[in-house]
Amino acid sequence: MDIINPATGAIISSWEADDAETISSKFHSLQAGQPLWEAQPLSQRQHALWQFSDLLGQHVDELAAMLTQEMGKPISQARAEVHGARKRIHFFLEESAQWLDDEYLEEEGDTTEMIGWEAIGVVGYLSTWNYPYLLATNVVIPALLTGNAVLYKPSPQVTGTGEQLLALLHEAQVPRDVVQLVRGGTAAGKALLQQPLDACYFTGTYANGQDVYQQAARHMTPCHLDLSSNDPVYITADIQDVEAVAQTVLTGAFYNSGQSASGVKRIYVHRDVYEPFVRHLSRETKRLRMGDPTQEGNYIGPLATPQQVILLQQQLDDALKKGAKLLAGGEPWTGAGNYFSPTLLAEVNHDMRLMQEESFGPLVGIQEVLNDETALRLMQDSPFGLTAAIFSDHWAKVEPLMRRMKVGTAYWNCCDRVQPNLPWSGRKQSGMGTTLSYLGIRAFLRPKAYHLVNPR
Repeated sequence: MDIINPATGAIISSWEADDAETISSKFHSLQAGQPLWEAQPLSQRQHALWQFSDLLGQHVDELAAMLTQEMGKPISQARAEVHGARKRIHFFLEESAQWLDDEYLEEEGDTTEMIGWEAIGVVGYLSTWNYPYLLATNVVIPALLTGNAVLYKPSPQVTGTGEQLLALLHEAQVPRDVVQLVRGGTAAGKALLQQPLDACYFTGTYANGQDVYQQAARHMTPCHLDLSSNDPVYITADIQDVEAVAQTVLTGAFYNSGQSASGVKRIYVHRDVYEPFVRHLSRETKRLRMGDPTQEGNYIGPLATPQQVILLQQQLDDALKKGAKLLAGGEPWTGAGNYFSPTLLAEVNHDMRLMQEESFGPLVGIQEVLNDETALRLMQDSPFGLTAAIFSDHWAKVEPLMRRMKVGTAYWNCCDRVQPNLPWSGRKQSGMGTTLSYLGIRAFLRPKAYHLVNPR
């Protein structure tokens, strides 16, 4: 299994993929080790994961370099991801204890009612490549803290990154029979899902999520799906500092080369501020530097896979054919690597593919709207429901709109923001289940009801 550098097309490394036999062996090792891990005091599990966080901090540059090599993330953003993962780990370490405690609900005479919390067992996690450290942190860390074992399959594109993560967990004294890694692509994923897992977590596309869900259903395995998106932003008429809003939206659209599930994909702008917003955003988009992701100062790197370049080009061609106006980018890349220049389109509409499909790259469309109701209707004209943002100078104006949006996360005057104390979830084809926040801790626990009668 060869890992390809998306910036050069060169082979970085080669790995032997797991087969059904090795995956089964890893699963049964975890199944044996999990009860012992759960039986340890929470403080001992916390200690190991504090050590893991410290090790991430000690190896930031090394870890970031591998991440940049494997999926093309600009080096400064790769370092930021590792630091961000540590912040999330600290949240889970500091918050987990209160959500594992038994809950005493009622006492009546000699009877006490209590809820106890127990680990699920062995959790399988199939992840994707765009934020491997943050995504692993969302699942692997709370799963381990709550006493579960984890069979972790990173995307094959970031196998080396996954191996580094696993090595540091083991160095931090998380036992080998508590967390293991599966190497490989589709065949390895299917073999993993054939194991009698106690829970399954998946991050990826809607189409792949459907397949995972169907496979998990054969074993009645509880399944959490973090899936596709096509996230909208609306700029209302009352915005005074249009230039500042344009800069915020620019970051939301093009950070990580546009390969963020919560990134800005569709922009709706009230007609009263449309012209200045488009002018500012076009100017700033043209200023973004694209190039070698290992070089400081380059904001746009290559896309992780060549398939994404093909999809974006198809969406761009479709939009231009149907009347979209090219404001920035759009030039074909003729050199090595999976590059696609940051591209901005105006005069788009919902007959165009990029306004209906997930783009997952630096391609964004802007549509002018006449009023708030039109904007809300268009924002919700999507099979996805991950995030949505509204920029306005008045909360009273936007609160009713935000409460009507069918999304897991709503933003006011910000976008593409994920914080560990808030739940992360999707609606419609963006998935099911929750990670992060206290809900993302409790998600890895099973409740047990206790009816306790004290004999006299």
